[in-house]
Amino acid sequence: MAVRLLRPLVAATTYRRGAYLLLGGVVVMPYALVTVGLARVVREGSTPAAVVVPLILAVAAIGLVPPFLHGTRTLEIVAVRGLLGVDLPDPPGRIEREARLRTALWFGVHLAVGAVVGSALFLALPAAAVLVTRPGRLIPLGLILLPATVYAIAGLGALAAVMAPVLLGPSGAERIAALEAETLLLAARNRLARELHDSVGHALTVTVLQAGAAGRLLGRDEAFVRRALTSIEETGRAAMEDLDRVLGVLRDGELTRTHGPGLTDVDQLTSGLPVTLDASGPLHEVPAAVSREAYRLAQEAVTNALRHDPGGPVELRLAVAARRVTLEVGNALRDGGEPGGSRGLTGMRERVTLLGGVLDAGPYGNRWRVRAELPW
Repeated sequence: MAVRLLRPLVAATTYRRGAYLLLGGVVVMPYALVTVGLARVVREGSTPAAVVVPLILAVAAIGLVPPFLHGTRTLEIVAVRGLLGVDLPDPPGRIEREARLRTALWFGVHLAVGAVVGSALFLALPAAAVLVTRPGRLIPLGLILLPATVYAIAGLGALAAVMAPVLLGPSGAERIAALEAETLLLAARNRLARELHDSVGHALTVTVLQAGAAGRLLGRDEAFVRRALTSIEETGRAAMEDLDRVLGVLRDGELTRTHGPGLTDVDQLTSGLPVTLDASGPLHEVPAAVSREAYRLAQEAVTNALRHDPGGPVELRLAVAARRVTLEVGNALRDGGEPGGSRGLTGMRERVTLLGGVLDAGPYGNRWRVRAELPW
């Protein structure tokens, strides 16, 4: 119990918070000096009222500006973090009126409390020294005065730490904006994760298929083996470029950039693979976002089909007409379940839903078919 009572006297937190309160006393000094100077001018009466009144109004206007500035809130938040030990988020670029008023109130209270704490310290130290050095009944009062001042500072510092989030914390609109920004960031990261999954998954599937075919024909069909190795090299290089692009976007923080292959690059999905492509319509006129997502859908569907039926053939059809992209991928239906499993189909459905399209995947006669329609 005694240790808990004495803890504020030796805790570093007490003195850090006291330093924060004293900052208010330092900032209030120019205000106090100007106020004293103006009061002396008014009391002397030698300056005409036509000069004194505008001067007072101008000084008051200048003194009222700092509490409402964006920089004042930023500085207060930094000081609160470092000295009060309260974790507050950085203020947004644009501060709401309600947040400015709360900051001004905090600034005013900080200055007032700082003035009181500064005055108390400057008075308590000499008073305690005088009381202790003079013999008499007031020695105990001198011994108590300094610890009482420290306890008072500890209490005010604790109160400031409690009130700081209330007056300097984000407003309701700022919290909503921060949540929206975080949601957009998570959505962008999920999109990049899907793109990386599709690209690397397709590259690995192609590499495994080509390597297996080349191994079976090694020593019998050197031309095919050479083509397979070339395809493996090109696929691996493309996957490395996609990986480097995604990592670069994550490193730079520009998650809204819209790079990557689109429908005009869809012939890359058939290179060296048992995949036939039938494309019609103006592929280059499809908006970039829809074109990119349609390419990823085709890539995922082709990859799943090749995993399920490595020997193929896989048919890929694309049609662009009436502001709509129609994508269809089909392959022979064999035992073993859905091509690519449910996770691949779930990812494709998420892409299609985000674009307001329709996805149909399942058996179609003796074949497995994935069909998607993407409007724009």
